[in-house]
Order: sequence, then structure tokens, then C-alpha cells
Amino acid sequence: MSDVKTAIKPTRAENYAEWYQEVIKAAKLAKHSPVRGCMVIEPWGYAIWENMQRVLDGMFKATGHQNAYFPLFIPLSYLQKEAEHVEGFATECAIVTHHRLEKNKEGQLVPAGPLEEPLIVRPTSEMLIGEYFAEEIKSYRDLPILLNQWANVVRWEMRTRLFLRTTEFLWQEGHTAHATEAEAREETHRMLHVYEEFARKFMAIPFIMGEKTPGERFPGAVATYCIEGMMQDRKALQGGTSHFLGQKFAKAAGIKFNDVDGKESLAWTTSWGMTTRLIGAMIMIHGDDDGLVMPPRIASAHIVLIPIIHKEETKQEVLGYCHGLAGELRHIMYEGKALNVIVDERDMRGGDKTWNWVKRGIPMRIEIGPRDIASDSLGIARRDRPHRDLNKQTRQELLTSVIDQLEEMQTGLYEKALAFRNSHIHKIDSKEAFYAFFTPKNKENPEIHGGFAYSHWCGDPEVEAIVKKDLNVTIRCIPLDSPLEEGKCIITGKKSKQRVIFAKSY
Repeated sequence: MSDVKTAIKPTRAENYAEWYQEVIKAAKLAKHSPVRGCMVIEPWGYAIWENMQRVLDGMFKATGHQNAYFPLFIPLSYLQKEAEHVEGFATECAIVTHHRLEKNKEGQLVPAGPLEEPLIVRPTSEMLIGEYFAEEIKSYRDLPILLNQWANVVRWEMRTRLFLRTTEFLWQEGHTAHATEAEAREETHRMLHVYEEFARKFMAIPFIMGEKTPGERFPGAVATYCIEGMMQDRKALQGGTSHFLGQKFAKAAGIKFNDVDGKESLAWTTSWGMTTRLIGAMIMIHGDDDGLVMPPRIASAHIVLIPIIHKEETKQEVLGYCHGLAGELRHIMYEGKALNVIVDERDMRGGDKTWNWVKRGIPMRIEIGPRDIASDSLGIARRDRPHRDLNKQTRQELLTSVIDQLEEMQTGLYEKALAFRNSHIHKIDSKEAFYAFFTPKNKENPEIHGGFAYSHWCGDPEVEAIVKKDLNVTIRCIPLDSPLEEGKCIITGKKSKQRVIFAKSY
């Protein structure tokens, strides 16, 4: 164990998986609920999700999409209409079979009133929304339809981890219908780029855009595209997906329209989604051994003012100053909304307050006492720097430079994450080197391995089965910017046209 004092134990180097759970706990982002596999998202964590919703919702609407809402329950017969789709989700479905409870002879509540048809608790909404499209679309003039819904979904998980994999989670799911294949494919790529832009600009996360292999596609899709990021333990995490569904779902749901020539045609559809899992990615990419680190553009709050009051006679002066400064800061706009500023008046030791806010990841911390007021010299602490590193500024300097400071932090977090990722992506061209790359060097840290292998693949699905069995490695994506390049498959030695990303993943 390390002798260096840190707010979070164990550290990332000691046990990354446990460190992740401890950061969530210390920052009060979420906790396990009494319902198995589900989580309670606490206010500090939910504020991040609200900010994500606000930004993404604006980006969706700027590209012509409208919000709608569809039922939580899906009749089993609807899900069964697309065979590949239902097969892909069958093991994850939660099912409602009864419509009421009644007391038995022992006075216990038991299910009664069996349903005529079981209802699936929404794992995703393609088939239900497909039925809506079939009713609404009659002519090419009705197209395109561009819908999104903010909702919760349920996928039965055996092994859960807060934010990353829970039985119930929050997400948005976009669903669109188009008159032509070209329009639908354009939509699929447009929304993938929206996800990448959002993650890069607001969450300071560098993602690789790519296409999934056939074995990793969304059930029923013709093509699935994704964004893949590298966490600090060098594992991959999928941040969002966009699916070109072709006409398969349109055929299953009967989504037909009369084209310009009056000929009946099937629509072309897409779907795309991003979830609260992205909060988990933010934690794992930016967090440190003192806790959470939040990029300012998506943070639950931007600044905390901590009054330092040692004597009762200075209390009113210090509190008055803090509230006055907070008021001025709140009049400053940042990313379309006023700065979120907290004045921490809790009756507790200053040191405890400081560590509390460090662990919670607030971007900027300012401790203010009588001497600071008298000298007009405020100590500004930024979460992207050591907690004792204070930058002295006058009140006016803070007010005029606060946005620049937050933006400097935002940019710095992205550049740091990008440099880390790039330093752990390696071209590997031999099977021996490939296996060594994914074999942990340190037995005390069995999860730490090389990172992303950028290697050739011949297209044989058997290769995916082999590396998953031997190394627990999968092909994360075929990068969209990966050039065609003649080579030999890392496993079979067969001819390959391009490299793909292999990695261990969440």
C-alpha cells in the first residue's frame, strides 16, 4: 500500500475497480438501492445527468429531432416480430405476467389476475415505435420522422456496477424513418458524430468512432457504429451507439409509404442511444486518487465558496462577502447558463469541508477569511491541480477571468485524457506480441495490461471467439478513420485489408 495520503483508498494503482466504487461513494453520486441490481442516483450525480440531457437535447433539436414518449411496457407479440432482435434481448428481458396483487390465506400479498399476454419491461423501443411509424407514415411527404425519447430501460443483469451496468438505467433513444437508404445511412453517421462531439466538447472524453463487427452488432441491425473510449485501467468502454436498421424493422412492423411515383415502399430506419454509463466513463477517465474530477462544462456545480470563520465577530463580514461574491459570479453566463455557485455555510471544520469538495470534484474552490477580504487576495484552488496549489487573485481578477480559467481546465482535462489514450494504443503485428500485450505484467495488479491493440483482422468471426476465450479481449470497433492497409491477421495469418481496435472492455 502507498504511504502517500490520498482521499480515496484504495488508490487506482492498488485496486482500480474498488477505487471506482469508492469515488462514487465519496462524491455522493449514487448508491445501491434495495431493488437488486438497481441504483439510486443522488442529487450530485443526477445534476450531471441533467446537464447532459440539456446539452444533448439541444444538439438533437438542432438536427431536426423532436421529443416524444412511449410506454414502458411492450407486448411480447410486438417484440417477437423481428426474430433476430428478440433473440438478442431474450435473456435480458424482465416480464410482467400479472396485473394485480391479492392476499392469500396467510395474509401475504401474491400475484393474481394473469395477463392475457405477457408485457416486456422496455429493454429498447424499436418495435413499439415501429408500430407508431406504421400508423403515421402513409406517403413520402410524411418522411422523414425524427424522434427521440428520454426514458428508463430495464435489462436484467447478473453482475452490476454503478453507472456502468445496472438492471435499470436512464438513457435517450432516437428513432427515425426515411424514404431512402442514403438518408438513413446519413442519419446514422450524423448522430454518431453528435455523440462524439458532445463527449469531446462537454465531457472532455476522447472517443474513437468506429463500426462494430457483425458479431458485436445491435440485434437486428444492418450496421452498428459506436464511440469507444479508454479508461485509466486501459480497458475500453462503449460510450454510445448508432444503428442503421435498413428495412428489416420496417418489414416487421409494416412501415410502408407511397413514394413519389405512387409505388408502395418500405421505409428505412435508424436508432441510436446514449446512457448514464457515460457518467461512469467520466469518473474513470478524469478521476484521481483524491476522488471525482468533473469537466466544468458538465459539472454539477462550478464553484464553491468556503467561509473561514474563526471568531464569531467576523462571521457576518465573511458571510456577507461570500454571498456578495456569489451573486456577482452567478450573473456570469457559461455555456448558455449562469455559473452555479455554492456558499458552504455548514457548521464543520474548514479542513473537512475542503476534503469534502475535493472528493466531490467541484472545478473551483475558494476559501475566504477576514485576511483574504482585507488584502483583496483570494486563494483559488482548481480541481485539475494539487489541492494545496492556490492561485492568488483579486476579486476583480477572478470575476474577469473565471470563464477563461474554467475553459483552461476543460481543455486540459481533454488533452490529458487524449495523451493517455494515444500513449496506450499500439500497432501489434505478431500473435506472440499480441498475447504478451494483454497479459498483465504485475501480478498484484492483474487488470493492468497494455491498452488498445491496433492490429490486422481478416474478418473471420472465429478470431473474435479465440481472443475472447484466451484473453477476454474483443474487437471494440473498426475505426472510421482506419485506412485500407494490406496486412496479415494477428491470429490466423490470413490476408487483411485494415486494422481494428482490440481491447479488454467493460
